[in-house]
Amino acid sequence: MQGGSTVWVMMVLIVILNTIAQSLFKMGAGHGLINGSLAGGVVAYGLSTLLYVVVLGRANLSFVYPVAIGATAIATCLASVRVFGEKIGVVQWLGVALIIGGIVCIAAFRSRST
Repeated sequence: MQGGSTVWVMMVLIVILNTIAQSLFKMGAGHGLINGSLAGGVVAYGLSTLLYVVVLGRANLSFVYPVAIGATAIATCLASVRVFGEKIGVVQWLGVALIIGGIVCIAAFRSRST
């Protein structure tokens, strides 16, 4: 594994791009298949995918995938509250806490095994 801090920075960028993509998809939903929000979401997802492939060349899939997906789920949940005013129930917040715990476990195990 090379460039540990670089991998983390790229992982953060992946999560940000995925969250932006999901938010843009939500904004564009119901406005036809061709609109600026959907196009922006596709671009954000495309950039995220390219960055994801770069990260996979530097770190284990068993680390990258669950951390990226889990962190994206958390960030998208938070964005849905902030941007769209969606309400998140107690059970959903419990789910977010469990995802955070899972990410911590995966990251802690990874740091010991590399």
